[in-house]
Amino acid sequence: MNRRQKTILIDFVTVIVITAAAIVAMFNFKDWVNRSEAMRAMEHLSKIIQQYRKEHGSIPPQSYIDSAKEGLVGGARLGILQYRSRWIDSECPPDTILAYSEKNYGTSFLEDGFVVLRLNGRVEWMERQKFLSLLAKQQSPAEVEMTRK
Repeated sequence: MNRRQKTILIDFVTVIVITAAAIVAMFNFKDWVNRSEAMRAMEHLSKIIQQYRKEHGSIPPQSYIDSAKEGLVGGARLGILQYRSRWIDSECPPDTILAYSEKNYGTSFLEDGFVVLRLNGRVEWMERQKFLSLLAKQQSPAEVEMTRK
């Protein structure tokens, strides 16, 4: 191979490597944006629930949440929302999980996990194993049976 062929080959490989790195970076950035938008939508939902609690003295029913979710900015990025109002009573501690949504990132460096809304209005991101163990502690046998169906 002469010098010109080597230069062309090196330039070609360089462009391919940079392009592949950019594609991987864009997938990760997309997933990061989706996760942050899901967190923001859950925070907005938290404000709606806290306002309802202030006005009515209890947490809203599932139908109220379903209609509120339709109007959320970024609500589509929230995914399937699991709302646990029917299993929560007035004696539940404030750190009880009120709602959650699972986020799976199979194609990025972000870990799979859950966007979690606590009864006190706090929104957080939880890793899969931590969330599942906490939820298992908080679920009653009746809730476990209902969610399996």
